[in-house]
Amino acid sequence: MTLKLADLIATRRRENFTLHEQYLNPQMVRVLRTIGYDRVYTRAEGPYLFDDQGNRYLDLLSGFGVFALGRNHPTVKAILKEVLDLDLPDLVQMDVSLLAGVLAEKLVERTPEPLTRLFFCNSGAEAVEAAIKFARYTTGRSRILYCEHAFHGLTMGALSLNGEEIFRQGFGPLLPDCDPIPFNDLEALERALKAKETAAFIVEPIQGKGVNLPDDDYLAEAARLCHRHGALFVADEIQTGLGRTGRLWAIDHWNVEPDMLLMAKALSGGFVPVGAVAMTRRIMDKVFNRMDRAVVHGSTFSKNNMAMAAGLATLEVLESEHLMENAARQGEALLAELGALVDRYEFFHQVRGKGLMLALEFGKPESFKLKTAWNLLETANKGLFSQMVTIPLFKKHRILSQVAGHGMNVVKFLPPLVIGDDDRRWIVTAMDDVLADCHQVPGAIWDLGRTLAGHALKARKSA
Repeated sequence: MTLKLADLIATRRRENFTLHEQYLNPQMVRVLRTIGYDRVYTRAEGPYLFDDQGNRYLDLLSGFGVFALGRNHPTVKAILKEVLDLDLPDLVQMDVSLLAGVLAEKLVERTPEPLTRLFFCNSGAEAVEAAIKFARYTTGRSRILYCEHAFHGLTMGALSLNGEEIFRQGFGPLLPDCDPIPFNDLEALERALKAKETAAFIVEPIQGKGVNLPDDDYLAEAARLCHRHGALFVADEIQTGLGRTGRLWAIDHWNVEPDMLLMAKALSGGFVPVGAVAMTRRIMDKVFNRMDRAVVHGSTFSKNNMAMAAGLATLEVLESEHLMENAARQGEALLAELGALVDRYEFFHQVRGKGLMLALEFGKPESFKLKTAWNLLETANKGLFSQMVTIPLFKKHRILSQVAGHGMNVVKFLPPLVIGDDDRRWIVTAMDDVLADCHQVPGAIWDLGRTLAGHALKARKSA
């Protein structure tokens, strides 16, 4: 019997939550149901999701940055169909892939000048794992520096560079010789480097957790300090890269030349997982220095034809549709229009970001009634107010967003780079309405707040 996917989806569409409860992660299902995110999505196009009731949602998560081109982009779909129709040999292993060579060529043309070699993998976390290994082998040192509040992935090596303690708890011992330093602190970096034990400093140009931006001289000076002390400077552009910040790479805003540049997420076009490490020739030649070491590091599925074709199509769409320019333009407008709300609402303290990587930060208000309500939430669980923003954004305005990190009152917007003026107005109007409701105490949103606080206190007692 031939499997017909359309028939399977049509007959079992509403079983997604029960299947996940039974076979996958039941706690994720509980979370979604508790906050009212248990929708049945049936279609996706560009920056939009559509549910089984015909409602349209604006997706400001874009799969944590995967869907930079929007969902189901026709150019990427067409090239993937072509790959299937050509019946190409794939993953021969005792061979080298033409499509991987072409994608590597095009990426090298678009990365800072010292980066002339590529290693392909399947994900951002795999790229981080490769960078750790390559740095240690190249320098003969073991120590890896990373920043507090960093996020580099959840596999064992990447987790060892993760600045969020909640992800690390219970999974130790992690990799040895991995040490955190404060982000944006050159003195701390230099102190750590002086011992001449560091293989690499791995840093997000803009931190994903919280959308923390560097000072103007931080990244370039960090690279200079690394090189002075014999360490490699590694830019983790897994989320910031490929147009997200209005430039192809976030480091381009500060004219930085890293020893390695890590990419993934958007390179997939939203279809086939792919990641890569761009590096100097010195690093590649050091790690793969003899014929018997040609396979000393690899990844079975990494250079598959579908992934390589998706990467080629992604680069073409980014440039032909001027998506970097659109990200810069829409991001600048959002910063200005959302920033205009800061003076109007006591809870709203700041909007920051570059391109279409934005953070909205909330904080304690001045007036007594609002301060009392704020303290109720913060006592129950630090960062709870931001959930009180994202939930009505979703349920009332059909905008999907996320809190920017644990224990912080920051909401993060990471929309597809294809959003237009109408989408921007949708975002600003919705935020204006939600913030106005947040300032009505008592009110419907604060009923939600009390419910969230109750869940948080109950969870704390059972922990």
